[in-house]
Amino acid sequence: MSENKDFLRVKVEEDLKAGKYKEVVTRFPPEPNGFPHIGHAKSICINFGIASDYDGHCNLRMDDTNPTKEDTKYVEALKDAVQWLGFDWGKSVYFTSDYFQKIYEYAVQLIKMGKAYVDSVDEEQMREFRGTVTQAGKRSEYANRTIEENLDLFEKMKNGEFKDGEHVLRAKIDMGAANMKLRDPLLYRIRHAHHFRTGDKWCIYPMYDFAHCLSDYIEGVTHSICTLEFENNRDIYNWVLDTLELTPPRPYQHEFARLGINYTVMSKRKLLELVDGNYVSGWDDPRMPTIAGYKRRGYTKESILNFCDQIGIAKANSMVDVAQLEYSIRDDLNTKVPRVMAVLDPLKVTIENYEGSEELEASYYPHDVPKEGTRKIPFSGELYIEREDFSENPPKGFYRLTPEQPVRLRHGYIIACKEVVKDNEGNITEIKAQYYADSKSGSDTSGIKVKSAIQWVSAKEAKKVEVRLYDRLYKNEAPESLDDLNPTSLKIIKDALIEPAVITEKPDERFQFERQGYFYADPVDYCEENPVFNKIVGLKDSWGKKTQKAKPQEKATPKAQEKKVQIDGVEAPMTDAQKALYEKYTKNYGLNDAVSNTLARDESLSSFYEKALENIKNSKVSLANIVVTEVARVLKEQDTAEIKFNEKQVASLVAMLDDKTISSKIAKQIFEEMAKTGKEPKQIVEEKGLVQISDPAVISPIIDEVISKNPDNVEKFKAGNNKLLGFFVGQVLKATGGKANPQIVNKLVAEALK
Repeated sequence: MSENKDFLRVKVEEDLKAGKYKEVVTRFPPEPNGFPHIGHAKSICINFGIASDYDGHCNLRMDDTNPTKEDTKYVEALKDAVQWLGFDWGKSVYFTSDYFQKIYEYAVQLIKMGKAYVDSVDEEQMREFRGTVTQAGKRSEYANRTIEENLDLFEKMKNGEFKDGEHVLRAKIDMGAANMKLRDPLLYRIRHAHHFRTGDKWCIYPMYDFAHCLSDYIEGVTHSICTLEFENNRDIYNWVLDTLELTPPRPYQHEFARLGINYTVMSKRKLLELVDGNYVSGWDDPRMPTIAGYKRRGYTKESILNFCDQIGIAKANSMVDVAQLEYSIRDDLNTKVPRVMAVLDPLKVTIENYEGSEELEASYYPHDVPKEGTRKIPFSGELYIEREDFSENPPKGFYRLTPEQPVRLRHGYIIACKEVVKDNEGNITEIKAQYYADSKSGSDTSGIKVKSAIQWVSAKEAKKVEVRLYDRLYKNEAPESLDDLNPTSLKIIKDALIEPAVITEKPDERFQFERQGYFYADPVDYCEENPVFNKIVGLKDSWGKKTQKAKPQEKATPKAQEKKVQIDGVEAPMTDAQKALYEKYTKNYGLNDAVSNTLARDESLSSFYEKALENIKNSKVSLANIVVTEVARVLKEQDTAEIKFNEKQVASLVAMLDDKTISSKIAKQIFEEMAKTGKEPKQIVEEKGLVQISDPAVISPIIDEVISKNPDNVEKFKAGNNKLLGFFVGQVLKATGGKANPQIVNKLVAEALK
């Protein structure tokens, strides 16, 4: 738990210290009338999180008091959301309907105390009698009914002897109260409707303000945590419990600011309108702000939890930028998911001087050292590249393939355009090219300089996939109606191409399609015959650029005019100093294009790298990879003065990585600890027992156990599904807490599966 506690946790600690409660009990009480959305995720995290922090318990309770809108499918969606986020409600789910009889008895008790009465005015007159903020209300003539009359009418209401709206039960509090919620609020109304749990047993149903506080009390809830819109309802909450003089301990209500996100609606009414009007495919449409929608789109639970943690718990309502949520998933996936190549808008390339075919080996995780996963990429003389990666008349700063400018094929060779083939209408249909046999990535001796690498797929082996490109559902920052829907929130590409290693029987896996974004195999529609991938999020925020383009340009200051910016994925040209660094990193240090480019363009990163290199001169590549990933992330999030680790410590970490003392996975864990505490990496390894396991005698029994537990996958592997090798390696690494040497595990697993 963070040392900087929020105001809710401060209150909980005060109550525990004062001996007010023996155990903390919270509750998450949603109405089962829609799918839970991202706002519910925040409430789930708060209620279950506080209970967990103080060794208490959080109840999941369905507030099922309105039979006209509730359904079992919503109950299941709520349960699934809580479970998916990683929380446990215990043995059973609670329902307000479980307490209908007890709540009814409390209502009878209030009538007998003269604190409640049956009113029979219509809704219009009730509103009129309520008064205004500056004018007190007045009670109807029915407030003078005797206790006996009220008891008789209330029982007849329960027995179904009256029509909907004919009578209501009201609390008798104060029609002149400054808080208008206290002006004789409704406690019960008549509803002749079938309840999904109680059937037709009840014809009257308690109002939220009456049922909520009593349900909390019955369950032993200590801290009833609500959003700010219920702040004025707190007086009713207290009035009911105090008036009934219920045996302590009793719960108290506390409010926090609800979550608001721009470009998003979280009104259940508006979300239901989208579903019922077929503006989306359902509650789990990946554009919807529902937990089911985010889950289907490919968001991870970690990204949602991190987002909720980052925005914190406030007392005042505010609007959160949706880019912060998008950053959370992008940040979570960046170091997790394998990189693969996909071409969404294919343009054929024929390499005229290449004959035959070959397989290129490439890492799924190009920035990880040592590499923990590789795949074979088929290469041939007929390829497809992304259409936008070729320009016949390139604009300034275009670094990809042109008639005069060669380019590197990612993980492969350098190619140059020899001829542009067009159809009768002038559309480019094919590029005829030549390749340089001595330019193969990793062993390039060609001496040819290129400025970028592009993705590609081999024409024969590439797999056709359907790609669904999702964008924000609304085009306006503060959407109000269906007119604000973004007409381009979904674009479907039916004939995208992807490298064959990605396609499996039913993957539950996320990928980074290089230079395209992060994608997830759709859990509903994906199959081997028709693979479908959902775009989770782009590699960077492109929406800001769209909106900036739409705004009129302000007059640039001289300084702004001089500054070179990166627009639409095209990098600004390097300065002479940056070019010199780039040349040194690629030629002298052996760093790849991407890492060299990142270091050369970022003065703080290159400075850190050079200073760290003074302490470990023979690990240029592995040090660079950690600097451009882990160190860069911290530098982006913190001021330099706040950073707790130094160059020498990072060099020490790399040294342990190079001598196989630790694995790359453990290195990340150690780095996180260094970033938090500033401790020496060797001290962290000793304290946590993180030394890498490289002894086959220790690893082999673990492999045997993993194989014995997964006979179905063993059979699939032996039938030809080679990608499952990664599954078994991952299971072994997981069983050892990431301590096993991945290279040795790879070798031993492959031998064991022969």
